[in-house]
Amino acid sequence: MSDTLALAEQVSRIARAAGSAILTIYQQDFAIYDKADKSPLTEADLAAHNIIVAGLNEISDLPVLSEESATIAWAERRDWQRYWLVDPLDGTKEFIKKNGEFTVNIALIENGHPVLGVVYAPVLDSLYVGVVGEQAYKENQGQRAALKPAFHQPGDEWKIVGSRSHQSPEIEDFLAQLDGDKELVAMGSSLKLCLVAEGRAHLYPRLGPTSEWDTAAAHAVVLAAGGNVTELAVGQRIHEATKPLVYNQKESLLNPFFLVSAHASGQ
Repeated sequence: MSDTLALAEQVSRIARAAGSAILTIYQQDFAIYDKADKSPLTEADLAAHNIIVAGLNEISDLPVLSEESATIAWAERRDWQRYWLVDPLDGTKEFIKKNGEFTVNIALIENGHPVLGVVYAPVLDSLYVGVVGEQAYKENQGQRAALKPAFHQPGDEWKIVGSRSHQSPEIEDFLAQLDGDKELVAMGSSLKLCLVAEGRAHLYPRLGPTSEWDTAAAHAVVLAAGGNVTELAVGQRIHEATKPLVYNQKESLLNPFFLVSAHASGQ
């Protein structure tokens, strides 16, 4: 086992511990859902954040950028070559709805690119792990399986990660360039990217706001599985989306729009 794969095993244990802490709060009866001080959601966020930061500090001396510590100044983080990028609890709506589709996300970023990612959905007991250039797999209820994206074949129905409800005009324009029938596959949180990594969807076009911590861990999983995540401008066609999505290259922590695909370079 390589050092990076061994590191991924350690990070997976940290993600599972954070998920367990979230579940303790999630399984309680509560009526206040807005993310205000002392709300169950904030308690779950902070509990997971504290476990993850403590765990990462035990296994490395790299800085940690988390949604719960996003006030770190650009002047400080702009020189980071390697760091951890964390979303302790991704999927606020899913947490509130109690549909189980929320995740713990931990990514290792090197020179702007995710090289290791762990995504854990505690309710589903689904763990996605990606080490770019080495291995990508999913563990579910003790069973491990390799991840492999599915290439769309001519004549097949397109499976597109999206909303079950009304689509934005931008998404409708994007879908119009695809020939044939289309099925929208709905999923919450960073699991949307994981659907492409495991071949349950062909594409995930994101023409809406996300933050860097929302995507980094699952981005690594997609890359390790053989897929790709590229910037996508409104009106841009699939074959034109070739610029890789990168991290910590600007002051803002918001991502540009992007496309998750089974095809290299967005082809």
